[in-house]
Amino acid sequence: MNDQTIRNMTTDATDKTADERILICNCEGTMSLDRDALEGAFAPGCGKADFTQLCRAELGRFLEEARSGAAVTVACTQEQQTFEEALEEAGLETGVGYVNIREQAGWSEQGASAAAKMLALIEGGRVAAPDIPTVDMVSHGVCLVYGKGDAALEAARLLQDRLNVSLLLTDLEDIAPLGAMDLMITTGKIAGAGGHLGDFEIHVNGYAPVRPSSRDSLTFDFKQDGAAAKCDIIVDLSGGAPLFPSHERRDGYFKLDPGDKIGLYKAMLQVSDLVGEFEKPRYVTFHESLCAHSRSRITGCTRCLDVCPASAIQPAGDHVAIDPYLCGGCGACNSVCPTGAADYAAPSTETLLHRLRAILKTYRNAGGGHPAILVHDPRHGPGMIEAMARYGRGLPAHVVPFEVNEVTQIGVDFLLSALAYGAARVILSGPNSKASELDGLAGQVATAEAIATGLGYDSGLVGVVLEDDPQKLEDILYGLPLAVGIEAPASFNPQAEKRTNIRSAAMHMHQTASAPVDRILLPTGAPFGAVQVDVEGCTLCLSCVSACPTGALTDNPDLPQLGFQESACIQCCLCKSTCPEKVISLEPRFSFASEAAERSVIKEEEPFECVSCGKPFAPKSTIEKMVEQLAGKHWMFQGDAADRLKMCEDCRVVAQFDETSEPFKFGQRPTPRTTEDYLREREDETKDNGNG
Repeated sequence: MNDQTIRNMTTDATDKTADERILICNCEGTMSLDRDALEGAFAPGCGKADFTQLCRAELGRFLEEARSGAAVTVACTQEQQTFEEALEEAGLETGVGYVNIREQAGWSEQGASAAAKMLALIEGGRVAAPDIPTVDMVSHGVCLVYGKGDAALEAARLLQDRLNVSLLLTDLEDIAPLGAMDLMITTGKIAGAGGHLGDFEIHVNGYAPVRPSSRDSLTFDFKQDGAAAKCDIIVDLSGGAPLFPSHERRDGYFKLDPGDKIGLYKAMLQVSDLVGEFEKPRYVTFHESLCAHSRSRITGCTRCLDVCPASAIQPAGDHVAIDPYLCGGCGACNSVCPTGAADYAAPSTETLLHRLRAILKTYRNAGGGHPAILVHDPRHGPGMIEAMARYGRGLPAHVVPFEVNEVTQIGVDFLLSALAYGAARVILSGPNSKASELDGLAGQVATAEAIATGLGYDSGLVGVVLEDDPQKLEDILYGLPLAVGIEAPASFNPQAEKRTNIRSAAMHMHQTASAPVDRILLPTGAPFGAVQVDVEGCTLCLSCVSACPTGALTDNPDLPQLGFQESACIQCCLCKSTCPEKVISLEPRFSFASEAAERSVIKEEEPFECVSCGKPFAPKSTIEKMVEQLAGKHWMFQGDAADRLKMCEDCRVVAQFDETSEPFKFGQRPTPRTTEDYLREREDETKDNGNG
């Protein structure tokens, strides 16, 4: 790193407070640190990279920095507990941040040239994430052990001292009768199950309780179908298919291998603690007003319903409903939702983009080149990275790990923003077990790739790697050719609105592209595109306008007119499904033209004027079609009655009551009578009687 780079970093650091300390240790010399580059990136005296054993011999220096009142960040996560215990013993309540630069950067064959990545990781760790909303679940410890033979009996025995256990046997095998009936034993097979931790409900066929008179083998009462029961926890040792889709995400349900004794004992320790109140993240914040699921009982967008692996999303009228208790947090709905109605909150994409922008900006300012973002989850990624660091070559210096709660939460807004902010490549890494959940993510990657390659960027800038072997993942990362990426990264501020981020990123990529084009065709199902209308067949009934959930199709209150704004179209098909004339088709594409964000007129007509009063009241083509279809053909519009089709709503009512042939004709309307009329008639009658 040259002196000019160090000066640039120092200049950027002047915007940061000097009331902070960044403590960087070379971990007993196992990392080669560029001290000048690391310390020069911060305000004078804030960055300190002269530590060798901060967690042991130099722990006193750590406490000195903590006592100074400055905000302290330690570039180590392995010894976090050591630092926290030292703070507690010293009576200090100062919050300290921890960032891993050892496994993620320093322990690598390219670690000596990874200073830019180290600074980027430190900067990314300083971006705070908002609190995640939660929902409460209560378990009273009612546990159902479901399975066969001795494995199920052993599990029930292990849990019965801590939980209220019932044993439902599917296969009796050679289980001998119990000497003491201290465990409820039944037989049957679960035909259906629903619910979550603290609120499961099962339906059992062939249900029967054990007979207390069982002697040399278990015998059961008469079997019956359709039995139902509730419980808080289910331990499934049946060896059959899981009771729930995406069962590993169903809180309170444990699908275990009856032949795996070690796994059984580990699971029993976890199960035995499931008594009391628990908080579960509310992974998705749902905005009903943005949902484009249906209108007027016509189904439109079903993207989230199609990709949810846990069946936690169900139709609920014109929108969908997400059950937070069933939601496993995969984030697939957030990935595919075209409007942002399903907004991931653990954390939100807006928060991720703030952290991503900080990382890439710091990396670039520190002189790093060709940054590749390795997106991973906290369950699979850290173990893979640590294995590469300890036993292999470690991560390449230009590969910057980026942790998210779930890889499947990533959408085209994140992918395009990453490229626009300067990432040369985005690699989404996950285990092989994620393969069944990748449909939504694959569509997002295809859309991002189509936009990037359509603008002339290299193909393969965004990719998914599913690998459980650290060595193979390492080989893939080192084998990827370096990509250049955008030379002038974007600086737009991330927004909460999904489509705003997408358009901001795409427009920046368009501005910096070597071969910009006005329009790019996208894969089927992409959430951008145009509505094509056969104007000759369109009667301007405007049913499509009332069905459009985003306002992409609009009318004009003063004229018979159909307008369209392409940037607002999500390709939900509601307009196509609603159109009575079947003259609408969809074209998935992304338009960079300025007209895409403006309203254009698809069709307009002069209004038809009422033949009675002359008032304009409807599109001319609509009235002409009504006359063509009904006049002289329908019994209500024979002869002169057909003229009512050409009248406005007021004149039509008047004509209806004036027609002599109308069945509702009652003759001349009688003159209203008042009290004075009755009094006058009485007086006249009295006079006539007197004269008589």
